[in-house]
Amino acid sequence: MKRAKSLAAPAGVKPCDGQAGDCTHCGPVFGERFPLLERTVNGRRLVYLDSAATTQKPGAVIAAEARYYRLHNANVHRGMHTLGVEATDLYEGCRARVGRFLGLPAEQVVVTRGATSALNLVAGGLAPTLKPGDEILITEMEHHANLVPWLELARREGLVVRHIPVTDGGELELARLPELLNGRTRVVALTHVSNVLGTINPVAEIAALARRRGALVVVDAAQSVGHLPLAFDDLDCDFLVFSAHKTYGPMGLGFLAGRAEALERLHPVETGGEMIETVTMESATWAAIPQRFEAGTPNVAAAAAFPAALDTIDEATIERLRQHEISLTAYALERLQAKGGLTIYGPRDAARRGGLVAFHDPMVHPHDMAQLLDSLGVAVRAGHHCAQPLHRRLGVVATSRASFGMYNAHDDIDALIDGIGYARSVFGA
Repeated sequence: MKRAKSLAAPAGVKPCDGQAGDCTHCGPVFGERFPLLERTVNGRRLVYLDSAATTQKPGAVIAAEARYYRLHNANVHRGMHTLGVEATDLYEGCRARVGRFLGLPAEQVVVTRGATSALNLVAGGLAPTLKPGDEILITEMEHHANLVPWLELARREGLVVRHIPVTDGGELELARLPELLNGRTRVVALTHVSNVLGTINPVAEIAALARRRGALVVVDAAQSVGHLPLAFDDLDCDFLVFSAHKTYGPMGLGFLAGRAEALERLHPVETGGEMIETVTMESATWAAIPQRFEAGTPNVAAAAAFPAALDTIDEATIERLRQHEISLTAYALERLQAKGGLTIYGPRDAARRGGLVAFHDPMVHPHDMAQLLDSLGVAVRAGHHCAQPLHRRLGVVATSRASFGMYNAHDDIDALIDGIGYARSVFGA
């Protein structure tokens, strides 16, 4: 039932160089480190192709979270006892580890409940600095997490939301940027990698134009951190958000990384315990950044576990993981195109995409496709992927999406293709 595990190409076999067809062996990277993938589904080997929704967790992450509860469980920044000090050290150690991973000082990393929470923090935190008529520029390919907060902010504050359209090829119409980016633009918010199209957007190029207009740049990096080589400064943005759970870490944990001067512009959105400096019965003042934005009890156990996920990525090397995902994506594009009758969305060049492919089969509804694939042990995502405006642009209500991680191999994609054939046969196609 299990696929043979492998960490590198066997002796004498060409290792993966990211090109489908050039690699005679493309096994998983550290595939044996993910305990959940040892299970079966419907009596078959689990083929997990839904990493864009959440990645599976290495055993080291699971062990680290359990170890926190067994040995260190206490609240942070409060108790002077041993457990409180240990818990605080683990929590702050996670902040510092994320800072090193992104190339930032720890004090420029805010711990949040996830990328969505971080984006709401930025949108709500900027509200007092904006005035009616100011403009926010987003893209047509945004996840709802980087769309709805800005729409709500605009509704409350009388702002204008504009968007960069998407081409038929699944890329941004950058020729429209000079027209859309003007003297009234205060914020440019965009995804680094589309969770539907896979498109890798030229963030630094867009940020350079935005900066000349005096606009702040907010990047949703939920699909790129841990999958693409990147450093905060390379993107030239003001704010960057991502979630731990899409980076081989625990759920309920995310991060807002920002330029020091940009973070200073944010007002707290949540108030309460431990984000204050002083409180009287008449007023309150705030703690220094980043604690200013971390009201209440955080997910300390997840923070204690997340460094193990980053250690796994560093051990594999992000360059190797990127080439692995390019190889998987190129192979998936090749096999899906050869299947025939499918509409595949996004750029055709795997090197210009993240590790995912969304497609539509007119013979089988995406929800039926997902259920029938699941009956074969193949897990994919079906629906609008929290990107309804983009699906309207594509002219479909829903798509099927296969997305990849370090534990996938070419034979997982073969299982997907076989499953599509089975789904078609069920519907007499």
